[in-house]
Amino acid sequence: VKLWASAFGGEIKSIAAKYSGSQLLQKKYKEYEKDVAIEEIDGLQLVKKLAKNMEEMFHKKSEAVRRLVEAAEEAHLKHEFDADLQYEYFNAVLINERDKDGNFLELGKEFILAPNDHFNNLPVNISLSDVQVPTNMYNKDPAIVNGVYWSESLNKVFVDNFDRDPSLIWQYFGSAKGFFRQYPGIKWEPDENGVIAFDCRNRKWYIQAATSPKDVVILVDVSGSMKGLRLTIAKQTVSSILDTLGDDDFFNIIAYNEELHYVEPCLNGTLVQADRTNKEHFREHLDKLFAKGIGMLDIALNEAFNILSDFNHTGQGSICSQAIMLITDGAVDTYDTIFAKYNWPDRKVRIFTYLIGREAAFADNLKWMACANKGFFTQISTLADVQENVMEYLHVLSRPKVIDQEHDVVWTEAYIDSTLPQAQKLADDQGLVLMTTVAMPVFSKQNETRSKGILLGVVGTDVPVKELLKTIPKYKLGIHGYAFAITNNGYILTHPELRPLYEEGKKRRKPNYSSVDLSEVEWEDRDDVLRNAMVNRKTGKFSMEVKKTVDKGKRVLVMTNDYYYTDIKGTPFSLGVALSRGHGKYFFRGNVTIEEGLHDLEHPDVSLADEWSYCNTDLHPEHRHLSQLEAIKLYLKGKEPLLQCDKELIQEVLFDAVVSAPIEAYWTSLALNKSENSDKGVEVAFLGTRTGLSRINLFIGAEQLTNQDFLKAGDKENIFNADHFPLWYRRAAEQIPGSFVYSIPFSTAVGIQMKLEFFQRKFWTASRQCASLDGKCSISCDDETVNCYLIDNNGFILVSEDYTQTGDFFGEVEGAVMNKLLTMGSFKRITLYDYQAMCRANKESSDGAHGLLDPYHAFLSAVKWIMTELVLFLVEFNLCSWWHSDMTAKAQKLKQTLEPCDTEYPAFVSERTIKETTGNIVCEDCSKSFVIQQIPSSNLFMVVVDSSCLCESVAPITMAPIEIRYNESLKCERLKAQKIRRRPESCHGFHPEENARECGGAPSLQAQTALLFPLLSIHFLR
Repeated sequence: VKLWASAFGGEIKSIAAKYSGSQLLQKKYKEYEKDVAIEEIDGLQLVKKLAKNMEEMFHKKSEAVRRLVEAAEEAHLKHEFDADLQYEYFNAVLINERDKDGNFLELGKEFILAPNDHFNNLPVNISLSDVQVPTNMYNKDPAIVNGVYWSESLNKVFVDNFDRDPSLIWQYFGSAKGFFRQYPGIKWEPDENGVIAFDCRNRKWYIQAATSPKDVVILVDVSGSMKGLRLTIAKQTVSSILDTLGDDDFFNIIAYNEELHYVEPCLNGTLVQADRTNKEHFREHLDKLFAKGIGMLDIALNEAFNILSDFNHTGQGSICSQAIMLITDGAVDTYDTIFAKYNWPDRKVRIFTYLIGREAAFADNLKWMACANKGFFTQISTLADVQENVMEYLHVLSRPKVIDQEHDVVWTEAYIDSTLPQAQKLADDQGLVLMTTVAMPVFSKQNETRSKGILLGVVGTDVPVKELLKTIPKYKLGIHGYAFAITNNGYILTHPELRPLYEEGKKRRKPNYSSVDLSEVEWEDRDDVLRNAMVNRKTGKFSMEVKKTVDKGKRVLVMTNDYYYTDIKGTPFSLGVALSRGHGKYFFRGNVTIEEGLHDLEHPDVSLADEWSYCNTDLHPEHRHLSQLEAIKLYLKGKEPLLQCDKELIQEVLFDAVVSAPIEAYWTSLALNKSENSDKGVEVAFLGTRTGLSRINLFIGAEQLTNQDFLKAGDKENIFNADHFPLWYRRAAEQIPGSFVYSIPFSTAVGIQMKLEFFQRKFWTASRQCASLDGKCSISCDDETVNCYLIDNNGFILVSEDYTQTGDFFGEVEGAVMNKLLTMGSFKRITLYDYQAMCRANKESSDGAHGLLDPYHAFLSAVKWIMTELVLFLVEFNLCSWWHSDMTAKAQKLKQTLEPCDTEYPAFVSERTIKETTGNIVCEDCSKSFVIQQIPSSNLFMVVVDSSCLCESVAPITMAPIEIRYNESLKCERLKAQKIRRRPESCHGFHPEENARECGGAPSLQAQTALLFPLLSIHFLR
């Protein structure tokens, strides 16, 4: 076997060295050694410089938003409300729409749209904005028409902002009245039901800018009178309130009748952070609520006040606004003694009351409670009323901020807003875009409304996360290095290990993608030393051994990382840089003339990393069509003085171009020599350098390539990206200098791609050699008594007699042998964790939830309920429950879904010091022997196994992930556990000048009934 391994290793190394030109490249670098200076990277200085760059970029975005705020407030101040105002504006849904006679629809005038490369070639109007109005609102409502009219003045500022900072993308104004003005103007398309679900007021950027952080206790009445549709409406109201809570808020939900029922019993007496995972957990528990008994509101109010007080004293929550949300169909008392005990005279806890149902008998009590405690009262009669009524509380909470005239700049966590038209139109082609939003509130400055604290809306602009990556010079971070940023809550803003999407095409968002904690990707830091230092906005250094997976988690690289971190001023973010010891600690500078470098950059086979920023081509429209290579050439020739480029990086690109230039002629001579590579086993030769420069040479026609995608833009793993070097580059860097890495697809570090068939043929030819004088071998891989394999240093099969096993893990094919190799130390198992995994789960599914969301079903449910209420005197009360069950209670069935989970899985790596090993495995009724021999100058091993003994008693070793299951007590502890977070610096919970008299009112019952029955008749007429 040693002979076979040596013969195969020698031949394959000879082929790889010959066609890759590695020796020539080494020689050229040796010649330029005198022109190279080696520098050690100062990680702390590097991270501070990067943070400064990001700070400047973020500041430009926030200044653009500030100019919009000033323009909006000035325009509103000059405007006088006119209830009869008629104004034809550009409605984003109706623009360019015509009637059957060919005339433009009302509010649908001609709106010129043209594809724009800066906006991903979407058809937009960069001179004007247009206006989206939610489907459930009237386009010509006087409040909307007046708001649209005065906000037209923003068009000039939108355009001016874009001129000042051409890297800006979408700018917008979300009105408190519900309309959404967006620049550049774009056409909005309704869904298949003719509905646009988007309402700017329930987006995170709006809520975060409009209000301060808050602690909220939600009380839900589950007494007997809440049966049927009332309880359904109550649950939807709770769900809508949860939608308005963000990562800086804390909450709990308590159901009450004659007793208290915590929706999550584990969280008795405390509050939890309103992150996505916790909110979804509570939503699932809402389905378990049912109505019975008598409602004892006094018990619930006492509990809510005690929780808020106790939690506030722990110093954990928002330490800002506090509120109790009361959802009930009535209150028999005003409970002023409870309010006097806990809340007066300061009224630090606001009370928001939601009267469920059409009866107004208890409206006065509920309104009194809200008004006496700086809250708001609203009545919700149908499911269609829920969202609009829930939104009212946000405007009450915004009052102190408005009166203070504090324009706090807020930054959201990273998110994907797939409801916007630009996201929907891009999703099919490019995937969904991760972004952060900078937003600021817009206030009324009219003196007569000062004490009312009127919020006009919120302005904002999006910053794609990939824009942050452009400020990071990847070449300075080394092969395995990377930069990352987190929020004040410890959630990832950007990190190469963040995986927000899943499934084929990566188009579906994971439910908790926006709240992945740094500790879930840098999981080796068990004590959260790095995470907590960054959350606390400190500057420093931290080191640890890490296990980084590559090749979609199949392979692992074990290394020591040095982490450097600091805060990004003017934002809630902190920046970190990870440098791996060895490659990541040093940087070498080459020195060649511009003329030399330019000459060698002109070769057609030279390419640069498209996602790296050699030159900033976003600053001026005339540069946006340029590739990075084209921009560098223009910059060096002095033809584009406005181009801003990274001089240091370009100097290194020129050096790499000059040093690697001779290899092109070498490859060409090989290709022209017809006697060489006659069987066309070697298809491609390529190289990559630390500056993102690549050279590629084809030895066969492009149409004959075995792997058509290799090294193409779609092959993300194997090209230079914004956040990582190619897979083959990273793996080669960890190999012993002078040796080659072989993998599937077959490529080497400075490398070649060869046909699998050609590679296997060389292996089988070598395995037939023997040292006997008569040429007759005592054993050969052709013998039926042995199985021969070629595996790599991670245990994956490259060659097997069974062709279908190519690419499989060796332990799945030869479990007994792999187990013995692990026992002997030839390979070692490394346990890895994935805290962003998705696992299959069986869940009960019902179409009932559909009735909560579809306006059509909501309307029918409301009508049925009204009709049921009218005949209550004829039947028992539970008719409502029976009638409504037709709408929402469907046969339960098990449905397999993908749910977020934590998994543990193994990776395997060979022990470099072991060159050869023999072993014998005692099985139940036989003995199995094997030999493993390292292939010289490679990452490969030949394994010869006795095939006569199957050893089936030993189970295969798989790499399949295993879900980590948590028992109930552990689940509870995980829910209660709150990692260190840094609360926002500003808080506007109260203001002594606040006018609390505007606290809601009960709509007329007659008006509601009169409205519903004409609608009902219209529906049936249709």
